[in-house]
Amino acid sequence: MERILERSLFASRWLMAPIYVGLALALLVLLWAFALELWHLVTLLPAMTVNDAVLGILALIDLSLAANLLLIVIFSGYENFVSRMDLHEHEDRPDWQGEVDFSGLKLKLVASIVAISGIHLLKIFMDVGKYPPENIKWMVVIHLVFVISGVLLAAMDWIANHAKSLKKAGTAKA
Repeated sequence: MERILERSLFASRWLMAPIYVGLALALLVLLWAFALELWHLVTLLPAMTVNDAVLGILALIDLSLAANLLLIVIFSGYENFVSRMDLHEHEDRPDWQGEVDFSGLKLKLVASIVAISGIHLLKIFMDVGKYPPENIKWMVVIHLVFVISGVLLAAMDWIANHAKSLKKAGTAKA
């Protein structure tokens, strides 16, 4: 009975596969948003100011970072929780694929969120007159919370890895 239960629980990881397929389909949503933003930028060309150009390009970069974040979650989530992708011989396979564990995934996610938040802040700073000071203050505070969270996550991972190294070194001596 225990063996059947354990095999069933292990097989339940495949329930995550449709979620990763759904996330891959979400890339189409980001592609659509990117195309719309690019079209909007192109239509502004005749009367575009430097600020318009920078804000438009920042919006495109923002969408690109969100898509990159989505790919990282799809690839590493699938490989960490469902099944290894047998693509070792594929010439376009990213170097990091298959090597990002859950800890690395968390750090990549937080780094991407901080980058996206930073781009949003930069867009606001480019057109600061549109926003009430109270809103800008809260956006800066939220960004700092993301940054501090990232630093704390990295510190916790470093401490955990350092403790594992010390434990292995102590076990090897004994």
